[in-house]
This record gives sequence, C-alpha cells and structure tokens, in this order.
Amino acid sequence: MGKITGFMEFERIEEGYRPVPERLKHYKEFVVRLSDEQAGVQGARCMDCGTPFCNSGCPVNNVIPDFNDLVYRQDWKDAFTVLDSTNNYPEFTGRICPAPCEAACTLNVNDDPVGIKSIEHAIADKAWEQGWVQPRIATIKTGKKVAVVGSGPAGMAAAQQLARAGHDVTLFEKNDRIGGLLRYGIPDFKLEKFQIDRRVEQMKAEGVTVRTGVMVGRLPKGSKVTNWARETISPEELREQFDAVVLTGGAEQSRDLPVPGRDLDGVHFAMEFLPQQNKVNAGDKVKGQIRADGKRVIVIGGGDTGSDCVGTSNRHGAKSVIQFELMPQPPEQENKELTWPYWPYKMRTSSSHEEGCEREFAIATKEFIGEKGKLTGLKTVHVDWKDGKMSEVPGTEKVYEADLVLLAMGFVSPVATILEGFGVERDNRGNARATTDFDGGYATNVPGVFAAGDMRRGQSLVVWAIREGRQAARAVDEYLMGFSDLPR
Repeated sequence: MGKITGFMEFERIEEGYRPVPERLKHYKEFVVRLSDEQAGVQGARCMDCGTPFCNSGCPVNNVIPDFNDLVYRQDWKDAFTVLDSTNNYPEFTGRICPAPCEAACTLNVNDDPVGIKSIEHAIADKAWEQGWVQPRIATIKTGKKVAVVGSGPAGMAAAQQLARAGHDVTLFEKNDRIGGLLRYGIPDFKLEKFQIDRRVEQMKAEGVTVRTGVMVGRLPKGSKVTNWARETISPEELREQFDAVVLTGGAEQSRDLPVPGRDLDGVHFAMEFLPQQNKVNAGDKVKGQIRADGKRVIVIGGGDTGSDCVGTSNRHGAKSVIQFELMPQPPEQENKELTWPYWPYKMRTSSSHEEGCEREFAIATKEFIGEKGKLTGLKTVHVDWKDGKMSEVPGTEKVYEADLVLLAMGFVSPVATILEGFGVERDNRGNARATTDFDGGYATNVPGVFAAGDMRRGQSLVVWAIREGRQAARAVDEYLMGFSDLPR
C-alpha cells in the first residue's frame, strides 16, 4: 500500500496531453508523463484493501500494491524490479492498455481509482532512462530449438521467455519489422516504434534469432491481410527443423460489411489504411497509399481501431470525420454496484475523438453508393435493440456523403490457411483449439505445436497477449524439459 490515509487526502491525477493543434501536426506521442512527485502522490492513494482486486483485474497479474508503495517511497529501481517480474513490456501496456486493473481498484467502488497505468508508464520510462533494462542471458543452453511464428506481443513475450530458459529461439514475422499489430496497426502517436526496436535489440542480445519477411504457410488468394514477405517456409519444414513451434499470429481476418456497393473504390479495411501510415512513418514509400486528405471520412466501428482511424485521418487533413457504432450510446457513468470489479460498460471518449470527430450510435449501413465505380456516400438507418435483437427504426433512413469509408468492426479469427497448414484443429470461432490448463497448456492437437495470444483466444488486448505468450513459453519449456522454472 501507499500512505495509510493517502486515499482520503489526495485526488487522482490524470496524465496530460499536448494541445490538439500542436499534436495534429505530427505522429509523435503526445501524452505528458507524470512527474516523479505526481506519481508518488498517485502511489500514496493505494489502499490497504486486504484483497487487492487490481492484481486479478490485470491479465499479467502485476503486483500493483507493491510497486505503488515503492513509487510512493520514490524507490524507483525496486518498483521496476517488481513490475518487470510479471510484465515483459510495461512501456507498451503503460501506453496502450485500457487498464482493467483500474476498473478493479477497490478505491473505484465509490471514488476515482488509483492511476495505476500512469504509474506503470512512469516506472517503465524511468527504467529505460536509468539503464536498468538489460538483457537477461541464459547461463545454460538446452540445445532445444523453438520456432515462434508471429512477432506481436504474444510472440515477443514467448520468444523472450523461452530464450531466457536457455532454448535456441527463432522468431518469424511475415512483414519487414517485428511487432505485429503493435508495429503495423497501432498509430505512432499512441506508441512510437523505437519502443519496440529497443526491446528487439534486448531480445537479440538474449539469443533470439529474428527472421522478418518470412511467411510461414500461405494466405488465401485475394487476402487483404498485410503481407510484405520476401520468402515462404512451409509448416512441414518448420516442424522438421525445430523441436517445438509456437503459433502467435494475430486474429488478422477483419470483419467485413457485405452490403451493396462494397466493391466501390474508397471502401477499405482499417487494417489496409493504418499499416500503410505506420510504414510511411518508418521512412518507407508506399505506392498508392490510402489517404484522407480533404476527404469526407466515415469510420464504421466504435472501438479502438476505429478511434485510431479517426486520429490518423485528422492528421492527414480530412475534411470531416464521422464514426459509426452499431450499438446504442453507452451511459456516461457505469453502475458500479453491478459491474465492479469487472470492466464497466460506459461511454469512452479517446484523445482521437477530442481532436475532431462526430459520433453516431445505433446506426447501420445498408448500402454504399457511388458514381463511375467511386464511393460518394452511404445509406444508413437507425436501429433499435431489444432483448439482444436489432430492428430498423422506420423513417430514419439517411444518406451520408463520403469519399472514404474505413471498416473497423473488429477481427473475426486468425487466417484459416495458416492453421490448416499445421493441421491444427479450430474452435467454433475459427481460433486454434488449445486449452490454458497448466497440464499441457496451450498445446494444440498436433504434438509439439502450441498456440497463444489472438491465434488462440481471438481478438483481444495487448496485455492478454503478453500473458499468453509468457504462459505458453512455460508450457513449451515443460514439454521440452519435463519441468520449468519460468513464471506462470
């Protein structure tokens, strides 16, 4: 805990933002980190609550009261040691995790929760600034070879943990840089990519071999999944060359909107639009880049990916941005008596929304309309929800003008052909079938082949990917060695 009476004395302090006109001119991060003193005050608010629900609310089970107390006492190095013991990449989660730990905070029952995410952000950044983040090189090598396929947060975490256990690990990525959706999905203004690059260097120093531009298996013909591979390896080759394989690719199949006019020029998946801008920010040229300059943009989908499309469109200089959400507008405040300590259903406004965006709720798109093959607008109708069923509201049809529509309605599953290539069974949602039981956890039906992250659980959070990567690494270590000292 922090100060015994801190939760009664101090208010929650939010991280600040750079002014909107300033940050719209670039793609750099714009969150203003808490000062050491401010972070200490937030740590002081941590209560002696007996059962720290924040620990279980956090998917990686960060030991939150301990590092809160250490930050309150300004013992930053020990705070990092505690944080690093459970989370391989706190600089990622301190920036882009929605903080389910804060929703579970006991203080959140009738007050504002402790600013756990901002404390984590401060600890991680200070650790890098002070040089505390160092490679942890295994002293004994096992001689076992493991392939990790997919270099998002699940793959990075699995590869790093397995290397620290002494295995020879090769991390495969079909695109030209490591990071998965961290790299080619999340905009730089939320996570600058040097954050990933320095972790990759740490992993290489720990013994991880990185192979980018390598497609393992194949994508279906006409797939819109981002693929900048230069070579291909078959699943059979991989299984012959390695003692174990961990499949940690993302749930990359975007949910489509098969209504009339879908094939018009100007209707794109968000995951066509966002990766291109990430690539341009990295200094690469993208032929035929999808741009929003001077366009009337409509983003269909009200989640984080849609918000990222809003922020990127505004930085392009869009004429207008509207975001559609099929579900009704949530309440401004959750009913804490019903939801705490679970993730609450309530209205959320992102920094991208604050930069300029009109939002429409309970609205469905019936048709894309255009002229000479090019998008000019879309027909919509408002919908009503009752007992989980949707019905159109008569008399609410409307035509919106649009030059660019971005489909950001989530992801349905991993690419089926990848799993088929390995002979891995799928569940009824199209994900790799693999349980999380500690006895044989994360193992698929194919001996020596494991699955973790979005590949196994479907579309989820970065922090869940890190958790699954860590746990899958322990399962693989047990499979190869008969036991494991890696943390669960």
